[in-house]
Amino acid sequence: MLDAVIVGAGPNGLTAAVELARRGFSVAVFEAKDTVGGGARTQELTLPGFRHDPCSAAHPLGINSPAFRAMPLDRYGLEWLQPPLPMAHPFPDGTAAVLSRSVAETAASFGPRDAGAYRRLVEPFLPKWDSLLRDFMALPLSSLPRDPVTLARFGLVGLPPSTWLMRRFRDERARALFSGLVAHVIAPLDGIVTGGVGLVFALAAHARGWPVARGGSQSISDALTAYLKDLGGSVHTDYEVKRLDDLPPARAYVFDTSPTALARIAGLGRAYAGFRYGAGAFKIDYALDGPVPWTAEEARSAGTVQVGADSEEIGAALHAASREGRAPDAPFLITVQPSVVDPSRAPAGKHVFWAYGHVPNGWEGDLTDAIERQLERFAPGFRDRVLARATAGPPELAAHNANYVGGDIACGAASGLQLLLRPKISLSPYTTRHPAVFLCSSATPPGPGVHGMSGHNAAKAVWKTLRRQP
Repeated sequence: MLDAVIVGAGPNGLTAAVELARRGFSVAVFEAKDTVGGGARTQELTLPGFRHDPCSAAHPLGINSPAFRAMPLDRYGLEWLQPPLPMAHPFPDGTAAVLSRSVAETAASFGPRDAGAYRRLVEPFLPKWDSLLRDFMALPLSSLPRDPVTLARFGLVGLPPSTWLMRRFRDERARALFSGLVAHVIAPLDGIVTGGVGLVFALAAHARGWPVARGGSQSISDALTAYLKDLGGSVHTDYEVKRLDDLPPARAYVFDTSPTALARIAGLGRAYAGFRYGAGAFKIDYALDGPVPWTAEEARSAGTVQVGADSEEIGAALHAASREGRAPDAPFLITVQPSVVDPSRAPAGKHVFWAYGHVPNGWEGDLTDAIERQLERFAPGFRDRVLARATAGPPELAAHNANYVGGDIACGAASGLQLLLRPKISLSPYTTRHPAVFLCSSATPPGPGVHGMSGHNAAKAVWKTLRRQP
């Protein structure tokens, strides 16, 4: 009998498997798709030689992840590539604010009225960043805080809505960039803890940047898989699990799935009936004949580019998709241009480019024209560079990854109390009412992102349970 079976070979499932295998437990992973990766895959979606990331592409939380940093993933081919600028936020007048590795450079891009406010916001936390991130990503506490004082100070700043935090800024440049940071978790700007979300992304950039993985996000998943196999674990792809009886006997079953799928497979009925799924994404992967012709020079060298004219436009786009049930007229876009720093992703002289906007959960429309109108506002002539595009709305995203219910790439609404207490109000979010069944997906804390910490935290709950057994 195996000690643990993992269902789903996304970053969290693979991380949970590695953490258990490192501690001497026998582990096997079962994945429904023909490749591992979940939200961290790389495929030729458009034309031969153009390697795209169907979901996550830039990884500020990946390079900062306490779980990943404790593993020798570089030995298994994972290499982080840092673009000249982690992120840029262009404006219609051709200028841009930036999120740089340098706090001073970032603050200067906001202008003199907000430079000091930004420095006072981030500089107290940077010297204690590693302990703060570990404590933040262990909430609700799966272990005692390493630095409770810094965590408490962070809570005072981060628990209120981001709209409160942004009162520190007098001009729109800082407000717009910070609003965009919050929007990465597809949360309305006035939700609780959204100030903390934006602050974490900013601190992550200053600490270690917003890199891409050489060759694509698949290399993260492949490195985790290779490490797991060296530890004695096994991985089985093309293996769809519809019920627990489909799996070999084990002392524990750990699900890197949505709560809905877990309840269906494990026979838990309506255990997660109150779990809410959030707004969906409409994503386009582009093969380009040249770099994106951004008007703002800073955007041309940034790995990630946020596209939204101001904080009001960004907030309206999030509100439309999350609360009004309609696609925004001017969608806020998160875009990534990996080939700025990784030429292996496209043929010589060509580029890959990745963009998505927010739409209602389960939306079946086409946002292509609205997305490209937004891009043309900040990069005139963009359409002339397009060689091919691959579009994916909520139905296609859900077909690609069953965890993206209704196109929700966060595997559950990251708003309200559910941003902190997911998948339900509990001090033990990784356990279920079935003593041998656990949940490790991004539906559990600390939530969405390719960082493996949900899997890491869930593995702690599993090994504590297994060690109590005779």
